[in-house]
Amino acid sequence: MHVIPGSSQTAFPGKYDEWRHSLEIKVRSEAKDNKANREVIETIAGFFGVSVHDVILVSGEKTRQKTVCLKKISIDAVTAKVKGSFHG
Repeated sequence: MHVIPGSSQTAFPGKYDEWRHSLEIKVRSEAKDNKANREVIETIAGFFGVSVHDVILVSGEKTRQKTVCLKKISIDAVTAKVKGSFHG
């Protein structure tokens, strides 16, 4: 996932970046004091309908490129939700 902090609006999922092979997420928070990371986790949890405790930042704490793990939701449900957001 590629994070764009300091955006005018929060948006997930954004476009798919073919070069980075990742989804884009825009957050309003700046990348200071872990604020952007917290907003990323909250946004992803809200999108997938899981608790913030079920979204784990696996890697990328200090970079824009992040990997997250979602607990209590199947990969099929994740895939369907993301695909549905792109195809209506």
